Order: sequence, then structure tokens, then C-alpha cells
Amino acid sequence: MRLYEWIGLLFIGTALALPIEEFGQEAIPVDNDGGMEHIPVWSLVPDGDGRLHLVNTDPYGLAGQDEPAPHFNSDADTIFRLFTRNNRNSPQVIQLGNAGTLGGNWNGGRQTRLIIHGWNNNGDSGVNVNIRNAYLDRGDFNVITVDWGRGAQNPNYITARNHINAVGATVGRFVDFLNLNGGMSFNNVYIVGHSLGGHTAGIAGKRVSRGRLHTVVALDPALPLFSINSPGERVAPSDANYVEVIHTNGGLLGFDLPIGQADFYPNGGRTQPGCGVDVAGNCAHSRAWEFFAESVRSGRFNSVRCQNFEQVWNENRCVSSGPNRNMGGEPSNIGLASGIYHLTTNAQSPFARG
Repeated sequence: MRLYEWIGLLFIGTALALPIEEFGQEAIPVDNDGGMEHIPVWSLVPDGDGRLHLVNTDPYGLAGQDEPAPHFNSDADTIFRLFTRNNRNSPQVIQLGNAGTLGGNWNGGRQTRLIIHGWNNNGDSGVNVNIRNAYLDRGDFNVITVDWGRGAQNPNYITARNHINAVGATVGRFVDFLNLNGGMSFNNVYIVGHSLGGHTAGIAGKRVSRGRLHTVVALDPALPLFSINSPGERVAPSDANYVEVIHTNGGLLGFDLPIGQADFYPNGGRTQPGCGVDVAGNCAHSRAWEFFAESVRSGRFNSVRCQNFEQVWNENRCVSSGPNRNMGGEPSNIGLASGIYHLTTNAQSPFARG
């Protein structure tokens, strides 16, 4: 989309927007002939391919808008594709509940990584492909892409957002299935998700019943229609033995406040160098999975542990309060990282400065 189109849409979104609570969760109720009504609140939200959408983020503003589309059945419509070094370019579909589909490429003794995309994406989107390839470049993993494109590729952001509870539950059952039928240890499982997928990963961690996930990594988890006061509806610190959150467009498309065990704020966590005039934040939002993919391959994103969130967010400085840690990476920072971290990256790949 051209710059003037971005600016025009931003103007429209600003003109239609009304003051809302801190996270944009509530529309302002107004008195209309004695009755209270909600005025729609509009935001520009780009999908994973950079297309901008003007979205009514007031779930009460349009009748029925917050109801999930009835044709999406998460258990039936979510596709799990297995990639290993033996079938790097030929995915094997594993069906939830069907042990016969585990096939010869599955090895329950390997480390297993699941990747979950966000809104208007699918299994072939950049986040899935790049992180999948990064893991297979690093080692012989079971890498499973979670394709919920039939629910995510919906022009109504609210509908897609409201599917994530069902998708997270499906992913949780799938992990239980792999443990029961595929010989997979929960201690070998990481779930990585971007944007809406970041919250879905956390919900999956809440829904597993046979064990506890090793790691959840939420890559700039989505902000619109999520609240700090509703941890049961988003990624949260208790969703796995270790929960890491990488914030790259906090306050616009991504969540700003710390919601993991360890929260990393590259370049301050709001905007990212090299993104130019990133009006809608899509470039910065995507940087989260670009940074993470590089970190898996071996990039060392050395990060300083700050004393508190305010030092990163408002004061633009960070007073060291503990050992430095690397953002992302393989294996994860379990048992090593906790708290708030700040780091600086390059404006283009390779992003890591070491």
C-alpha cells in the first residue's frame, strides 16, 4: 500500500475514533434519547501480509459482530503440518485423534516446536515458513505449523479474535494427543505464536491436561480487544514453565505492558529501526518474528535486564538490575530470564548485535 493511502486511512481511523480506556477495549457509552448506546471505535489493523483494514474494535457497536462464524469448527478445520529434516519440503498432515497419521516422519523423542500464525494468515504465511526453516536449520526438530487459516482469514478482526479460545483448546488437545499416542514429552514442547497466535499459544498452555508446556513464546501478541485485566483470555506468565514475550509494536498492534515471565523490548518496544514511516505499525509488528527466527538460527540478541517497565517505556533508559540475557534463541531462557529486558538491534538483517 502506498504511503498516501496509509495516511488517508489513518486520518479516517482517527476521525472515527473516540476516547477509550487504556487498551481500547471499551467504547464510550452515550445517552441517546434516554438510552445508553455504544459508539463504534475504529482502528487500522494490518494483516500479516501488510494489507490495512479499518476495523470496528467495539464488540458492542454492531449487532452480532462479536459472534464467531458458525462454519468454522476448530477441531475439524485446524490443520497440523509436520516438518522434519526428512520431509522439509513435503509436509505431513497429522490429524487430531488419529494415531495412524503420525507416520514415519514423526519421532516422539525429538524436541517439538509448534508455530501459530495470526490474523488473515495461514500455514504458508511468512511467520510459519521463516520460523519453521530456522528451527530446521538449527537441528532435527519436529516442527508443526498450526494452520487455522479458515478462522483467521476473515475480514472481521473481531470474529477472528473470538476464534482463538477454540483454536487454543484444539492445540492443547493436540499436544495431549501427541503425548499419549506419539510418545512426546511435555518437557520437549515449545509453542511459538505471533500476534493473535501469541495469545493462542498461551491459551493452548492453559488447556493442556496431561502435563505442562516447557515454553511459550509470544511474538508481539495482539493488543486490540485484549486487556491486562483478563489473563484468562490472553497469554499469561503461568501458561508454561517459561513464558517469554517479545514486544516490537507495543501500544498500537502489540501489547505494551509486560505479560510474560520475561518481557523483551527491542529498541524500546514501540517502533523499530529500518521500518521508515511505519504508519500502521505493520513493519514493527512483523519484526518480532523476524528477530525470533534469527535468534533460533544463532543470532545473539544480548539484552539488559532493567529495574522496571517504566525505564523502558517512559524514561528511555535502562538501569541494569541483573545478568544480561539473550532474547529468544534455542533452547529457551527457562530458569535464566525473568523481568524486563531492553536491547538495541540493527535496522536490517542480520538484526542481532551480539
